[in-house]
Amino acid sequence: MLLGAAPGVGKTYTMLEEGARLRAEGRDVVVAVVETHGRNATAAMLQDLEVIPRRVTQHRGIELAEMDTGAVLVRRPDIALVDELAHTNAPGSWNEKRWQDVEALLDAGINVMSTVNVQHIESLSDVVEQITGAPQRETVPDQVLRKADQIEVIDLAPQALRDRLAEGHVYPAARIDAALSNYFRLGNLTALRELALLWLADEVDSALKSYRTEHGIDSKWEARERVVVALTGGPEGETLIKRGARIAARSAGGELIVVHVTSQDGLADSHPGALSAQRALAEKLGGTYHQVIGNDIPRSLVEFAKASNATQLVIGVSRRSRLAAALTGPGIGATVIRESGAIDVHIVTHAAAGGRFALPRLSGALTLKRRIFGFMVALAAGPLVTWLLVSFRSADSITSDVLGFQLLVVVVALIGGIWPALFAALLSGLTLDFFFVQPLYTVTIGKPAHILALVLYVLNAMLVSYVVDQAARRSRAAIRAVAESELLATIAGSVLRGQDALEALITRTRESFKLNSVRVLADDEVLYASGEPEESDRVTVLPVGDRGTLELRGPDLPASERRLLSVIAAQIDAALEHNALVKTAGEVEPLAQADRMRSALLAAVGHDLRRPLTAATAAVSGLRSTDVAWSDSDRDELLATAQESLESLADLVTNLLDVSRVQAGALAVTTAPVLVENVILAAIDELGLGPADVELGIAEDLPEVLADDGLLQRVLVNLLENARKFSKPDFPVRISASTFASSVEVRVADSGPGVPQDRREDIFVPFQRLGDTDNSTGLGLGLALSKGFVEGMGGTLQAEDTPGGGLTMVISLPVVEMSLPR
Repeated sequence: MLLGAAPGVGKTYTMLEEGARLRAEGRDVVVAVVETHGRNATAAMLQDLEVIPRRVTQHRGIELAEMDTGAVLVRRPDIALVDELAHTNAPGSWNEKRWQDVEALLDAGINVMSTVNVQHIESLSDVVEQITGAPQRETVPDQVLRKADQIEVIDLAPQALRDRLAEGHVYPAARIDAALSNYFRLGNLTALRELALLWLADEVDSALKSYRTEHGIDSKWEARERVVVALTGGPEGETLIKRGARIAARSAGGELIVVHVTSQDGLADSHPGALSAQRALAEKLGGTYHQVIGNDIPRSLVEFAKASNATQLVIGVSRRSRLAAALTGPGIGATVIRESGAIDVHIVTHAAAGGRFALPRLSGALTLKRRIFGFMVALAAGPLVTWLLVSFRSADSITSDVLGFQLLVVVVALIGGIWPALFAALLSGLTLDFFFVQPLYTVTIGKPAHILALVLYVLNAMLVSYVVDQAARRSRAAIRAVAESELLATIAGSVLRGQDALEALITRTRESFKLNSVRVLADDEVLYASGEPEESDRVTVLPVGDRGTLELRGPDLPASERRLLSVIAAQIDAALEHNALVKTAGEVEPLAQADRMRSALLAAVGHDLRRPLTAATAAVSGLRSTDVAWSDSDRDELLATAQESLESLADLVTNLLDVSRVQAGALAVTTAPVLVENVILAAIDELGLGPADVELGIAEDLPEVLADDGLLQRVLVNLLENARKFSKPDFPVRISASTFASSVEVRVADSGPGVPQDRREDIFVPFQRLGDTDNSTGLGLGLALSKGFVEGMGGTLQAEDTPGGGLTMVISLPVVEMSLPR
C-alpha cells in the first residue's frame, strides 16, 4: 500500500515503477486500473506493463470506464496494480467501492499493490475537512488498510509539491490557481504530511502490540524513549550527550533530557565553559537542559530521572583509582544502578575524566560521612600500626615509633578532620605510653620529659587537623561560589535564549533547590508560579524588593541557600521592573504611533490636498473673473475641473476620516448575512468593468457571510482598481470566491510585478506607497482602509503571490452560523 499526504506526490508513478521492477525480476504483473490524470510521465510508465482493458458502462447517457474485476480474476496474475483505492465505482458495477473489488482479488489469492491519500482514510476524514475545508465523500475503512502487509509513505516536501503543481505536473493550467489557493496551501500540505506520518507511526505501534500479543510477550517494551543524560561538567559531556541523542533517535518521538547535578563528588574541577558548550549542544540536538542542586548526587539524579519518566539514564564511567574508591566508598555509577529501578542505566566510557565542582553545605567543612570514616580509620589502623611497631621494637626505636603514630594522626586528619584526628592523637599517645615508654604496659610516665613529648605530640596533631579542616572549609566555600555562579549563569542563559525571564528564574529555582512549588506574589495575587504545593511543605518567604514576595514550598532551606535565594530574589525584582517598563512602553507605543500618524498626515496633506484645492480655486476664480470673456465650452471645462477637484477633495477627506475612525477603533460596522457574489457584481458594475476586464471564478452554493455590504463593496472596488492598475495589458483581473473551512475567501489576482515578501506588511500601512515615488495617486490609504474595514467585519486581508507572477489579495470572511435566522 502506497500512502500519500496529497494528490501529486508520486504514488501512482512509484507503483508503476515498482511494478516494472517486479516484472523485470520475472513476476507476473498486470495493471488492473491506473488513473494517469493526463500526466505524461505516468502514462509513459504503462508502456512496458500489461494493462487489463477496462469495462465500459453507461450511466445517464455517459460512458464510464471502470476496473474489470472479472477479467482480472480470469487472468489471475501474481500481482495486480490498482490505483485510487477509495474510488467509488459506477452504478451497476460488481461492488460499490474499489476497495471491495480489491478484497475480492485478495480472496482469490492475487497480490494487490494500491494507492490511497490520507484524506481518504475513514478515521481521518473529519480532521482533513477541518484542515482543508473540503469534505471527503470517498473513504476507505481503516481496517481495510490495516490488512496490508506493508504500508509505505510516498513523501514530498510541501513546497516541492506546490512547485510541481505550479509547473503543471499535477493539474491542468486552468485548475492550478484554484488548487494553490485552496487545498494546496503550504499550511494545509504541511498538516496533511504530518497527519500521514503520525497515522503510519500509530499503525506501526499497533503492529508491534499485535506481535507481542501473538508471541505471548508480557514485558513492557518502551518503543518511545525518554533519555536522561547526566553531566559532570567535564569534557566527556559531549560524548555522553551524543550517545544519549542516538539512543533517543532510535524510537519515534524519543526525547533527550540533559541534567547537571551540582554537589560534592570528589572529582576534578570542570573545564571552563564546558557546561555552556554542552548545554548548547544538547539544545542543538533537540534536547532540553536542566540543573539540579543536591547533596547526594546519585539519589538526586535518580529522583530527577524518575520525575521525568525516563526510560534510559546515561552516565559516564568513573575514572577514580582503586585507592580513591576504597577511601570514599562505591562510586556514583554503582549507587545509580542500585537506585534506578526500572530505568535502564548506560555507563559510557570516555577519553577524559570529567570534573565536578560541588555546592556543599557551608555549615560544616567536612561531611558527616568523612568524619565517621576518619574515626573508623583511627580505630582500625591504630592496632595495626601498634602491632607492626611492637614487632620491630628496640631500645633505640622510640623515635621511629613516635613518627609512625604521628603519620597515622596526619592520615586521619586528612580523612576526617579535627575531631577524628584528636581522637587518634589521644589514642596514639596512650598507646605509645603503654607499649613503648618505660615502664612498659602501664599508663604511668617515669620521666617528666616524656610528659612534655606527649603534650607536644597531641598539640602537633591538633594543629595539623585544624589546618586540614580550614583548607576543606575554604575549598568547599570556593566550590559553592562557583556552583552558585553556574546556577545564575544557567538562569541568565535561559533568558538570553528567548525564555521569559521570570518563568526561567522561577522554574530553575524550583529545580535547583528541589522545591515543590515556587510563587511570586504581589498583594496576595499570584503573578507567576511553578510546581504544585503539598500540605507537608515548609514555607519560606523572601521579600522581592518593594514589589512583592517570593514564596518557596518544600524542604527546609539552610541559611547558606537562603543567601543564594536572596540573589535570585533580587533578579526577580529586576525582572518585574523590566516587565513593568515593557508594559509602560506598550502603553506609550499607541501614543507614539498616533504622533507618527499625525506627522505623516500633515506631510501628506501638504501635497495631496493642495493639488485639488489649487485646481478648484483656479477654476472658480477664472469663472468669476470679468477680465476674460469665456466661451460656453471654456466655462463648461472650468466647471468640470472644479467639480472633479472638489470630488477628489471630498474623497480624500472621507478616507482621512475613515482612517481616523479605524485607528481610534470607532469604525461603525453593521454586519449582516451577505451573499458575496452579489457584492462582487455590484463592485464590478460600479467600476464599469466588462468581460474583457475581469475573469470571474465564483463557486456554486456559496454560504452567506457576516459582513457590512457597503464596506465590503468599497474594499472590492479598491482592490479591483489596484489590480487593474498593475496588471499587464490584455490580462484581465481574476476575482474568485470559494469556501475554506468556516469562512469564504474572495481572491483578487493581478498579473503585475507583485510585491516582495519583505514589503507585504508595508502596503497596509497608512500613507505608504510602494516605492514612495509616485505622489500623484493619493495619500496611500486604500489598502490600509481596506484592511481596517475587513478586520472590522471580523475577517482578514492578506497578500499572496499569484502563480505565474503578480499579487493576489485574499479577503477571508466568517460564514454565517446555521443558528442565525436567514
